[in-house]
Amino acid sequence: MKKALALAIAGMMAASLAACGSSASSTADTAASAAASTAASTAASSAAESTAAPAADAAGADFSNIKVGFIFLHDENSTYDLNFINAANAAAAALGLSSDQVVLKTNVPEGQECYDTAAELADSGCNIIFADSFGHEDFMIQAAEEFPDVQFCHSTGTKAHTQGLDNYHNAFASIYEGRYLAGVAAGMKLNEMIDSGEITAEEAKIGYVGAYTYAEVISGYTSFFLGARSQCESATMEVTFTGSWYDETAEKEAANKLIDDNCVLISQHADSMGAPTACESAGVPNVSYNGSTQSVGPNTYIISSSIDWAPYFQYAITCAANGEAIDADWTGTLDTASVLTQEINTNAAAAGTAEKLEEVKAELEAGTLHVFDTSAFTVTVTDSSNVNATVDENGVLTGYMADVDTDPAYEGDTEAVADGYFHESEYRSAPYFDLQIDGISLMDTAF
Repeated sequence: MKKALALAIAGMMAASLAACGSSASSTADTAASAAASTAASTAASSAAESTAAPAADAAGADFSNIKVGFIFLHDENSTYDLNFINAANAAAAALGLSSDQVVLKTNVPEGQECYDTAAELADSGCNIIFADSFGHEDFMIQAAEEFPDVQFCHSTGTKAHTQGLDNYHNAFASIYEGRYLAGVAAGMKLNEMIDSGEITAEEAKIGYVGAYTYAEVISGYTSFFLGARSQCESATMEVTFTGSWYDETAEKEAANKLIDDNCVLISQHADSMGAPTACESAGVPNVSYNGSTQSVGPNTYIISSSIDWAPYFQYAITCAANGEAIDADWTGTLDTASVLTQEINTNAAAAGTAEKLEEVKAELEAGTLHVFDTSAFTVTVTDSSNVNATVDENGVLTGYMADVDTDPAYEGDTEAVADGYFHESEYRSAPYFDLQIDGISLMDTAF
């Protein structure tokens, strides 16, 4: 199913998108043609210019009666939400939608406010409504049940494939491949530091600022680490959690805590400029997420990975315009231009990084390299997080019953290991890799 969808939108392309940092609380409307900031509208314009034709059937679609609503957890100050805002504007521009056909709602909490906003958008005539944050899901489902003639699309959720609603859909992307590529860049930087005598091989410890101990975060930091370890065999990683998707103070403090614990390179699954700013102040290399943070880290920022949501937005809006079914569980890939790495900062990256990333990307696209190749890591089954794992005498993962179906009506888990690798985001779009592998240590597990 996902391969067919990938082919259906393979023509979709959108530019890589940038970032900033932020806060939350009130709901605001903005026009699609002018995002919530100059940076957002500029990115949207450049994205629209470089966006190829979307799906093959979009050319004949009638978008005149389409009205689209978007719900964002924060605003343009959050790298995560800015990424979505830019993609919404790029998709609207690519499909020729006018400003009165698109409504953006920002700073919508993960609570009843999400349902209220979705209902407001439906009542205002929106045919299709998107939401961008994990905690929005139950409230989007509530709205889908209330408004059966409106299509509701939720990014990062897990329940659509078992919910049984024709008008409720999930979407994600194989971002673990983007994080792996970013990890390769990090590993090359560690090697450069070792070769220059700045650190020893034993001192190649990465620090990682995570939000929550969800599978999405675990999958992300593990794939990043595996990318780094593929280049620097002595690399280890320490992870700390903030308990928030966006908290600039907490993220900065977390990065400083990791630096004080002798981490020589920092990455993150968090949405503010807190960690990158801490890295620039300390002179520690940084790999970001959701967009470039070079503006605050000109000497330390290396690269970022991100999801470009424009291909999905174009696909789903086109389906709605044509009266066609939207996939319940859609996964964007490198092939659909949904998984991106931002431009490399040559002030901080190791020499040859760009060439190596092109080489690795080609292997991922060809299927000759798999991020979660079980020969590349080991697990300890006594770890409480690995109770569903089966390993051989060398600690190599040979089986794992993944919790893919979260609906209580679906009994049993899904075997995720086959052909020598863990099949992430193939049985459900949202990540479900939640193993703790050797070489990664957690400073806290409270979130």
